[in-house]
Amino acid sequence: MDTTLDPTVNPKTPGRAGGTPQADPAAVRRAAWAGLIGTTLEQYDFVIYGTASALIFNTLFFPNISPAAGILASFSAYAVGFLARPLGGLFFSRYGERLGRKWVLVATLMLMGGATLGIGLLPTYSQVGLLAPALLVACRFFQGFGAGAEQSGGATLLTETAQIGRRGRLAALVMTGAALGTALGAVAWIAAQLLPEEQLMSWGWRLVFISSLLVTVAAFVIRRKLNESPVFQELKEQHHVPKTPVKEIFANGKKPLFIVMFMTIGISAQSYTYQVFMASYLKNDVHVDPTFIPKVLLVGAICGGIAAYGFGRLSDRVGRKPVYISIVIALIILPVPTFLALNTGSHLLITMAMIVGFILACQGAVGVTMSYFPEIFGSRYRYAGVTLGREFASIFGGGVAPLICAALVTAFSGSWIPVAVYMIVMAVTVLIASTMAPETRDRDLTLAANATDREVTAA
Repeated sequence: MDTTLDPTVNPKTPGRAGGTPQADPAAVRRAAWAGLIGTTLEQYDFVIYGTASALIFNTLFFPNISPAAGILASFSAYAVGFLARPLGGLFFSRYGERLGRKWVLVATLMLMGGATLGIGLLPTYSQVGLLAPALLVACRFFQGFGAGAEQSGGATLLTETAQIGRRGRLAALVMTGAALGTALGAVAWIAAQLLPEEQLMSWGWRLVFISSLLVTVAAFVIRRKLNESPVFQELKEQHHVPKTPVKEIFANGKKPLFIVMFMTIGISAQSYTYQVFMASYLKNDVHVDPTFIPKVLLVGAICGGIAAYGFGRLSDRVGRKPVYISIVIALIILPVPTFLALNTGSHLLITMAMIVGFILACQGAVGVTMSYFPEIFGSRYRYAGVTLGREFASIFGGGVAPLICAALVTAFSGSWIPVAVYMIVMAVTVLIASTMAPETRDRDLTLAANATDREVTAA
């Protein structure tokens, strides 16, 4: 009997045949560093772009339209990166299942880093006219194409590498890396805003993007020495690596795929509302000092990074599902008090509101899913399942959230209430989807069956 196909096998059975293979401690450390620094680069790229979209890109690349329309155009270019992510996920997931997790993580790293460097070298509208926003959109597309398999790949590698009982905390380091990227992006913008306005708009903003080269080189050095996950190595030795993982997902994994998608859309929408839209809202509607905004993002990111690891560790103790659902319930309640705090204009209340948002929406909930989602899928198409589920959801979540929020504020004469309602509705959809998800803590990752198949077996 092939026990890898039996979802009732004890997930803690030792050995390579029936249980999750154990990794060398040194390999675990390398995987942890690789996941952390790779996601640091991805988030750094997205945060510096998102902050630039909120603060200056409307002037540099869309100057001949009204300020409100410029913000919408800038956020539209931002959304292109999210539209490209599932395409990148489709492309790289095939190779992630066949060639290995490491190969994809190195390739996506170079693509993201190169695209971000390219943005820093672009001519502006005043120099080449309409070619400038066209080139910006192209760079943003390739940035998103590379990011399409980055977080999912790091989460899958870390989950498959970690020991049973420690997957949640290790995989959550991906989101700690994301928080670090946000913090570095905030520091970069804080430094750039120390320049006189004329220098910031002429060459200072370019240095912010060119600086990503340093993170790219550091991440490449670490990932080049990375080992494959022991789970993937076992699948390869047993010739269980699928030739068409995407086809297998739609044949055998539609249920976990859609659960992951709907558990992601609303969280992604809330996360990027805090990380991107709030910066624009604080500057244009609350009229706070623009130099204060990166400082708030910095503090929020630091707290969120710590929270991601804490929630991951908690999910190792009490389970993924109760921790995730508790966070989602808090996110349903959070939007109204958040906007009430922002509109006071008080730096203290704004900072407190943003810290809570980062802890719950930006890092906490997503940190739990870094181990939760890989555990939901069976071994043959885990990488592809996590990647496609998260990245298709990102289009309807984080990709359009800043654009939708900006449009709502414009349409309703500056009122924040429609944005709060939008955020609440997104969180409710996540709660509904998460109640349908199984508990996966300590599941045997060599099983070919999905965790959702347990419900069928039990019935």
